[in-house]
Amino acid sequence: MSAITSNASPLQKLRSLTGSRRIFVHTLLVGVTVVMLYPLFWMLSSSLKPDTEIFTQPGLIPNTLRPENYSEGWSSSGNSFSLYITNSLIVTIGAVIGNVISCSLAAYAFARFEFRGKKIWFGLMLGTLMLPTQAVLIPQYTIFYNLTWINTFLPLIVPKFLAVDAFFIFLMVQFIRSIPRELDQAAMVDGANPLQIYWKIILPLMKPALITTTIFTFIWTYDDFLHQLVYLQQNNRFTVPLGLTLFMDQTSGSSYGPMFAMATLALLPTLICFLIFQKRLVEGLATSGMKG
Repeated sequence: MSAITSNASPLQKLRSLTGSRRIFVHTLLVGVTVVMLYPLFWMLSSSLKPDTEIFTQPGLIPNTLRPENYSEGWSSSGNSFSLYITNSLIVTIGAVIGNVISCSLAAYAFARFEFRGKKIWFGLMLGTLMLPTQAVLIPQYTIFYNLTWINTFLPLIVPKFLAVDAFFIFLMVQFIRSIPRELDQAAMVDGANPLQIYWKIILPLMKPALITTTIFTFIWTYDDFLHQLVYLQQNNRFTVPLGLTLFMDQTSGSSYGPMFAMATLALLPTLICFLIFQKRLVEGLATSGMKG
C-alpha cells in the first residue's frame, strides 16, 4: 500500500487527503496563488487609475475609473503602440522559426550521428549555458556593427538560425534519444537518406519538444529587453519592452497610467500563447527533460 502511495501523482495524493487536510491544502494553494498574482492584479487596477491615485491609493478597486489611459497610451509615444507590438511579433516569430529549425538539426546530429570529437563539441555546447550574456555582448555588437546590422532586426533573428541556444539543443537531444533507432534503420532500408529520416520520422515524433521550444522562445524573445535595447536605436524599430520605456521621462514626468495600460495589453500575446499550449508545454517538459 505504501508503494502505491509513493508512486501516486500529486493530484492522486491530494484526493486521498481527509476532509480537513484537503481544505487546509486548498486554502494554502489559493493563498499562494493570490500572492503570486497580486502584481498582475495591481497592474490591471493601476491601468484604470489616474496617475495621482496609483501610488497613493493602495486598494485594487479604483476610486476613479480612467479608461482613457488605454487610448492615450496607444498613441502618446509618437507612434501607434500597434507598431511596437508588430515589431515584437516580427522578431519573436523569426526567432521561433530559427530556433526550431536550427536546434532540431543540431540535436539530430548529436543524437544520431557519430563524428570525431562529438563528446567534446557536445560538452562545449553545454558549457555555453554557463556563459553570461554580458560576456559576449560586446564582441557580438562589434560583429553586427561591422555588418551594418545595427538598428535592424537581423541581430535579433539571424543568430537563432545558427543554433545558438544550447538549452533547446540539449532538450531535443534528450527527446531524440528516446526515439527507437529501429525506425531510422527501417527508413534506411526503404532508401531514405539522413535528411529524409529527419524530416519524415524524427521531426513529426518530436512535436512535444518542438512545442516546448516554440513557447519558451516566444516568451523569452518577446520579453527580452537587453538585446533589443542594444541593437535597436530608432523609435520606429522599437519593440514592446522598449516602447514601454517611452512613458518614463525623468525631466517632464512619467505617464504611469498609460504605461500600465499598455503593459497590460502587452501581456496578452504571451498569455494567449501559454493558455493555448499549456498542456503541450507540460508534456514536452516531461518527455524531453526526463528521458535520457
